[in-house]
Amino acid sequence: MNLGKITLTKSAPTISLAKVRDKPSGTMRINLNWSRGAAKGGLFRKQTGVDLDLGCLYELADGSRSVVQALGNSFGSLNGSPWILLDGDDRSGTVSGGENLLIDLSHLAEFRRILVFAFIYEGTPNWSAADGVVTLFPPGGTEVEVRLDSADNTAMTCAIAMLEVRDGELSITREVRYINGGQRKLDEAYGWGMTWARGSK
Repeated sequence: MNLGKITLTKSAPTISLAKVRDKPSGTMRINLNWSRGAAKGGLFRKQTGVDLDLGCLYELADGSRSVVQALGNSFGSLNGSPWILLDGDDRSGTVSGGENLLIDLSHLAEFRRILVFAFIYEGTPNWSAADGVVTLFPPGGTEVEVRLDSADNTAMTCAIAMLEVRDGELSITREVRYINGGQRKLDEAYGWGMTWARGSK
């Protein structure tokens, strides 16, 4: 048992992290790691690989909404709005650091909600083999883990966690909701109300 980590589960899906009045500072890192998936005999084959992409939908306190993701090169920024940055694109699942979203918590009061998601950009949907896990690293706080379990291997997208600022407090709620479709379907499921166009990377 890892006493330095909190795992959000179906029975205990939510945790509060920080309050605006506490003037939080530093950058919270949200990491996605997964395995490529192994073929019979334990050999890794290129054709079995899955390219999982980490991203988020965000809504700021002023009502502006958009997405941070590798698709369409929408990597975001820490030097200005939305104060969220995707640090790279792991195409194989073999990069030890995985993919990371960085969130500047000094702008916590300017956030309303952030929906962290992963989607399969390339490869046959196989969330079970990917064995994905998302870990949130609050600065100076306890790690929070969300495992992509209860897999639906017909789905292309998984809504992982919702970060919300309510009454001046940041909370994280486990979602792990599989969506049959891409970002447009994810948007519809959570009522983001954006206009989507086909993108590439």
